[in-house]
Amino acid sequence: MKELREGVSTGSCMTGGAEASVIWQTTGKCPSVVKVETPIGKTLYLDIIPKEFGVCGVVKDAGDDPDVTNGSEIITKVELFEEEGDISFFGGDGVGTITQEGLKIPPGQPAINPVPRQMAEKAIRKIIGNKKANITVSIPGGEELAKKTFNPRLGIVNGLSVLGTTGIVRPMSEEAMKDSLIAELDMYAKQGHKSILFVLGGTGETVLKEQYGEFQCILQVSNYIGFMIEEAVERGFTDILIGGFVGKLVKVASGTMNTHSHVADGRIETICTHAALHGAPLLVIQKLYSCLTTKAAMKIVEEEGLMDIWSDMAQKASEYCEKTAHKMARVGIIFLDGQNEVLAASKNVEEVLSACKK
Repeated sequence: MKELREGVSTGSCMTGGAEASVIWQTTGKCPSVVKVETPIGKTLYLDIIPKEFGVCGVVKDAGDDPDVTNGSEIITKVELFEEEGDISFFGGDGVGTITQEGLKIPPGQPAINPVPRQMAEKAIRKIIGNKKANITVSIPGGEELAKKTFNPRLGIVNGLSVLGTTGIVRPMSEEAMKDSLIAELDMYAKQGHKSILFVLGGTGETVLKEQYGEFQCILQVSNYIGFMIEEAVERGFTDILIGGFVGKLVKVASGTMNTHSHVADGRIETICTHAALHGAPLLVIQKLYSCLTTKAAMKIVEEEGLMDIWSDMAQKASEYCEKTAHKMARVGIIFLDGQNEVLAASKNVEEVLSACKK
């Protein structure tokens, strides 16, 4: 298998641009390449694109990671002062603004995370010492690109975030996805919330809003149900409602806490087991077992008058999830039928739903 290529974080790009800007202003010459030391000890050599005097661009290279900012130009301007003072950060075009409590940066500040700020400050302090400076970073086209990220859900408006804890983009989309989910969960926890709705995707979120109205906290957890339950409990959540298409959530009724197809399946086997427990004859079990999709099995279940199995499976999924939560949270389950309707729910769903709606 081909080894995936690492990339450069937006924070490293900003740092390189900031250092180049200061070198240009203090020596009269813009460097063509700047060396950036990352927090994990790796050294990056970044090509500098000179703009107007003291303004420098670096093109983001995300390596083999499917990063929406790949190929974007990160443009940094540093304003230098004679007096001593702090280094302040400002967001230019395409860099978002924080509007919600609970993130690493307070509301009203540009969405430039702490580690990139530290990297840029360290890089220019070695040149200007204790003097005051203002760093402004821009990402042309960032406002449009941000719509493809988690920023709108996090209350980050009008642009992208300048991110990076290591200075490197590792081509592991699953890890990046989990990091984004944790950031959103942390925000809700820091706001004091104790209940949350987990949905598997956008369709489930839309259907549950149509059925039950607005929720305080909604988080699209994709396939990472068990992981997110554990993380939620660690942050003090006591009520978790999980809703999604039965074709995914039926896996949870077998104790599978990551519903991605490369991890496990067992959907048809779970349906067969519950059908058998409800007295379905061997012929029906065989018909179900031959189904290639949950949708095909759903049709047979309905034809054979076995619709009660969905409630049993929702209840079993709830029990497995509460076990994953170490009995520290109630976990309600709602199965959706794929036609924008609720198919079944666990016994505790009304109580959990009520907690999530307060």
